[in-house]
Amino acid sequence: MAAIELAGVTRRYDAAGGPVVALDAVSLSVEEGAFVAVMGPSGSGKSTLLNVVGLLDAPDEGRILVGDEDVTDTDVGERTRIRKETVGFVFQDFHLIPTLSAAENVAVPTIFDADPKRDRAADLLGRVGLGDRLGHTPNELSGGQKQRVAIARSLINRPSIVLADEPTGNLDRDTGERILDTLTGVTDRGVSVVAVTHDPAVAAYADRTVELEDGAIA
Repeated sequence: MAAIELAGVTRRYDAAGGPVVALDAVSLSVEEGAFVAVMGPSGSGKSTLLNVVGLLDAPDEGRILVGDEDVTDTDVGERTRIRKETVGFVFQDFHLIPTLSAAENVAVPTIFDADPKRDRAADLLGRVGLGDRLGHTPNELSGGQKQRVAIARSLINRPSIVLADEPTGNLDRDTGERILDTLTGVTDRGVSVVAVTHDPAVAAYADRTVELEDGAIA
């Protein structure tokens, strides 16, 4: 079963010279537990694809299915709910809150819930090898440790898919490989990973690589 599926998705943006087609009739299915790398030159549509898959942006044409649910025409509130329950995000620049501990950063997506999931945050940090860093703030962590905190945070709501934007972009090669090992471990638990990247090492870890060119799958 597909964790998420795009069917003929087109996304246009208005520009000074006329509409720009960022995605052009893209169809993509990401199976449960798959690791998919999305590659392509700057301007190829990678970021737009990530925004559409992450339900941050709606297509002008085509359909989006999460599991077996068509979410194409859902309103903003419903899309926000579905995104919170099914999608986790990992960013190149980590986006950790500097005044919070590692455990508090992991629990941030649940901060307004009745149960902020602090125990789960500690458990997830243990799974990514940071069980002894729960109380450390970001400035007390290395780049690789910060990215592992970000991965743990992406899993706090038990998503079916994790979207990673250049997850190794700010890391040296050895640290990047450890991060890719961690993401591979995520897929072993049935969570799908889609990584937008310029790094061929990410593609080497992926089950499948999708090449974008001028908004279309090449």
